[in-house]
Amino acid sequence: MSSLRFLYIGDVVGKAGRAAVSKLLPGLRAELSVDAVFANAENMAHGNGISTDTVNELLAAGVDYCSSGNHVWDNKDGVEYLKRSDARVIRPANLPASNAGRGWMTVEVGTKKVLLINLVGQVFMPQQADSPFSCIDAILKQHPPEQFNAVLVDMHAEATSEKQALAWYLDGRVSTVVGTHTHVPTADLRILHHGTGLVCDLGSVAAADSVIGAD
Repeated sequence: MSSLRFLYIGDVVGKAGRAAVSKLLPGLRAELSVDAVFANAENMAHGNGISTDTVNELLAAGVDYCSSGNHVWDNKDGVEYLKRSDARVIRPANLPASNAGRGWMTVEVGTKKVLLINLVGQVFMPQQADSPFSCIDAILKQHPPEQFNAVLVDMHAEATSEKQALAWYLDGRVSTVVGTHTHVPTADLRILHHGTGLVCDLGSVAAADSVIGAD
């Protein structure tokens, strides 16, 4: 059975982050022979939210689909983009359904089906979110993992413990849990007992001489 190879990029922050992705990603796609590229896009419009133009810029650079986080609604134009049926950015599924956007999407990678899910943590986060555990249970009941070739989860959260707990909870049910939000990468990449991959934070693509991408 053929495998799938993905590249998942952490928070792309502002103009500097977008420029770095545009410069480096085409070469990385070829070098790594990836089947699809995913990125967290919540900070790419001036460091807050998304916009139609910045989404299109990232897609043109070679990103296929984006997850996000609590800042995804910070830009009015981005909110309108999320309402589109063809939007290639998802938002945290466990925040209120009244917010614009979808919390998960089914995507086709060649002949393979991939389920991309976005969640946000409850610990030290500004919004009042529903339990990511019960939320993803409901999603996986509606979209059984065995119907997909891969299931990817972006857990956008402050606490590494919360990200680890979710990964252990999902071990064997999803392919990978990647953490985002802090903009600082963690050195804890591992495969859990039943095959689920985990890294607590992918870090960010941002200005080097900055504080997590900000002045």
